[in-house]
Amino acid sequence: MKASKTMKETSLRNTLRAIARLLSYPDASLRGMLPALRAVLHPDGVISSKGMAAVDRLLDVLNAGDGLEVEAAYVECFDRGRSTSLHLFEHVHGDSRDRGPAMVDLAKTYGQAGLNLVEDELPDYLPVVLEYASTQPELEARAFLGEIAHILNALHTALQTRRSPYAALLAALLEIAGERPHTVALAPDEALDASWAEPAAFDHCSMQGQAKPGQPQPVHIVRKITHGAAR
Repeated sequence: MKASKTMKETSLRNTLRAIARLLSYPDASLRGMLPALRAVLHPDGVISSKGMAAVDRLLDVLNAGDGLEVEAAYVECFDRGRSTSLHLFEHVHGDSRDRGPAMVDLAKTYGQAGLNLVEDELPDYLPVVLEYASTQPELEARAFLGEIAHILNALHTALQTRRSPYAALLAALLEIAGERPHTVALAPDEALDASWAEPAAFDHCSMQGQAKPGQPQPVHIVRKITHGAAR
């Protein structure tokens, strides 16, 4: 029984990390990993056969497409509209002052789990969130995803509206959380390029958006090093 539980937790951990990687910028390094990611996802059985078929279609698109076109499509999908932002608090807090404290609280959650973010990484970036979830026991990981299911559903709806194959990854996460994907009403999408525009010099400082829209955003989450261990 214990061995079976360990295997299930390992399978879930590997699946969440594979999805986190697939949601990251599809540079040459990621595209070179596609066969390995497919091999991880298939035997684990965490995702249903129907869900895995949709993920396979995404993998095929990433594998067969021209590298520059695949990268441009990713930027167009995730960095050109708030409704498809991979920064989860964009969907909850937008540019309100509540976003800052929420970021701090989430970073503290990571710290309590013995994890630190690398400099310049935001804690609400979905691949980072999934990396954190992958470090938790199975029940806790699934429950954690259940807590953000409303955001995952909104993102899934937005991706489906754009007919993006990346919607398969959000559907898989909802399945893992024990939720059924369903269409939700979305607010009119404001282009992030416009909302991130910097004000004139010496005007009010901008607090909107991420620092470098359209740039690769690798997952940078590392375990704390204690007791004087070398970094």
